[in-house]
Amino acid sequence: MTALAGIRVLDVSRVLAGPSCAQMFADMGADVIKIEDLIGDENRRWLPIVDGRSGNFMSVNRGKRHSRQANRRT
Repeated sequence: MTALAGIRVLDVSRVLAGPSCAQMFADMGADVIKIEDLIGDENRRWLPIVDGRSGNFMSVNRGKRHSRQANRRT
């Protein structure tokens, strides 16, 4: 059993600071769902690119479920 088991967190943050904070929730066992704009988090395009994906994006979003289906502007 982990500290946040059974807790669901919606991560609507972008770039670095917010995703890092949500990553801590995932590390403690929460079910974190990453919601992105239709064009995706700009952090996806940051270097270094490893196997076609941003190493930076992968480092702060590991363990999260991902959804890029939300239009957050409306």
